Amino acid sequence: MPDVKVMIGGRDYEVACQPGEEHYLHSAARLLDAEAQVLVNQIGRMPEPRMLLMAGLMLADKTAGVEDQMRTAKERVAELERQVAQLRATPPRTERVEVPAIPQQVLDELDRLAERAESLAEETERRGVVEA
Repeated sequence: MPDVKVMIGGRDYEVACQPGEEHYLHSAARLLDAEAQVLVNQIGRMPEPRMLLMAGLMLADKTAGVEDQMRTAKERVAELERQVAQLRATPPRTERVEVPAIPQQVLDELDRLAERAESLAEETERRGVVEA
């Protein structure tokens, strides 16, 4: 079992851990040291048991806050999953909406152009310009 040396609150500690878990122990020690440093900076030196207790409580408080956030997030995800399942189970409502393929304004303009073309054709025919 490897012994790992860590520093918490300016004090060295030697801690044993399972092989391969040294990284996790160092990471946890850094978290605890960060809280201990806050205490040392605010209060100064204090007895080791008190410093470790306070740092541990501060970490526990942060952990509780993260757990509350995670629980809220999980509840929200579960609610959204229920809504998605409900939407998937309900066939979509469709309404028939008829939209003219060609807007009336375009039809009116085409009528006007057709009348003009007929008028020009009649005038051209009247003048005898159209060849048979």
